[in-house]
Amino acid sequence: MPEASRILVISPHFDDAVFSCGARIASSGGARVCTVFAGCPDADVATDWDRQCGFSNARQAMRERIAEDHRALDVLGAKGERLNFLDAQYVPYGDTPTVDAIERALSTIIRSNEPATLVIPLGLYHSDHVLVHVACRNAWRNSRGLACIAYEDALYRRMDGLVQQRLADLLAQGITATPEVSHEYPVLLKRKAVAAYASQLKAFGPHGYDDVFAGERYWRLGLATQ
Repeated sequence: MPEASRILVISPHFDDAVFSCGARIASSGGARVCTVFAGCPDADVATDWDRQCGFSNARQAMRERIAEDHRALDVLGAKGERLNFLDAQYVPYGDTPTVDAIERALSTIIRSNEPATLVIPLGLYHSDHVLVHVACRNAWRNSRGLACIAYEDALYRRMDGLVQQRLADLLAQGITATPEVSHEYPVLLKRKAVAAYASQLKAFGPHGYDDVFAGERYWRLGLATQ
């Protein structure tokens, strides 16, 4: 099996992987995409974000978001896996996930998929993205020989200094980050996949997600030598 078809992409929320690296997923020939915060609170709640997306409660929101994710990944020829952690907007109604818990779950996903390359978020701005990034890099360091690529989180990568701060943090943790050479990816397929997340696009507004169609940017991670 060629390496390109053996990538495992970790997505904090349902749309993050497609927004940030959907074109690369489309070119991979059968990627796996694991969404970390795919759980639904037991309580009958409605958050401000869910209301902006057009939902009356969290259960309705999660059902539709799962369906949207299925449609988006089908467009890209990818398969989805989901973990049951609650994202930040639902934490008041459930348990706060820890880095260790997420790392253990991701390590299991990595072992079961046996990817040649792990693709993870840089983990910018949003608390969920930061948690997933730290858990991913810990799981990767414990998976010897596994290549790791970090994608710049769409939308947040435009915020002043965030990418630079993460790169400095990685180096402080003994991890190097080298820019990847740009490739040509199937952008039209990505546009179709992004459109599948209709509820989220509604909340962002007509120009609130323009960044997802800018060039995808990646960093190849490695362990610094002493």
